[in-house]
Formats: sequence, structure tokens, C-alpha cells
Amino acid sequence: MSVVTFEEVLKTAQSLNESERVRLVQELLNSLNSEEAAVLHDAWLVEIDRRSNDLDAGTIQSIPWAEVRKRVRERIQLSH
Repeated sequence: MSVVTFEEVLKTAQSLNESERVRLVQELLNSLNSEEAAVLHDAWLVEIDRRSNDLDAGTIQSIPWAEVRKRVRERIQLSH
């Protein structure tokens, strides 16, 4: 039996479409039973669903991570 690494799981998960990733997140959250997991309130799942539906409907566009990272770094530089 081969062991799957976190990185392999993450890479596979990132290749899923938006609605499949939302479903995966929901399933992972449902699998947690600790008090720390309770912090991830149902409102977050509702928001994730809303954003995923907006993306699927084409009413909003996603921004690639590289662009988000660039913008954040620019803002950080401007604030210092």
C-alpha cells in the first residue's frame, strides 16, 4: 500500500473544479469534531457556496493566485 503525501492530495484537490473543491472542503469540515473546527461556522460554508455559484454562473471572475499575491505585496510595500 502506498502512502499519499499531503502535497499530492493538495495538488489533486487544486485540479478540481470550483464546485468539487467546495464539496471537498465541506466534507473535510464535516469530518472534524474538535472545538477548533467549530470556529468554522456554517456561515463560512454558505459564503463558499455563494462564491462558488457566482463563479460557476460567470457573474464574477476569479483572480489567479499569482496576481493576488502581487497585489498584496504591492499594498504591503505602500503601507510601510
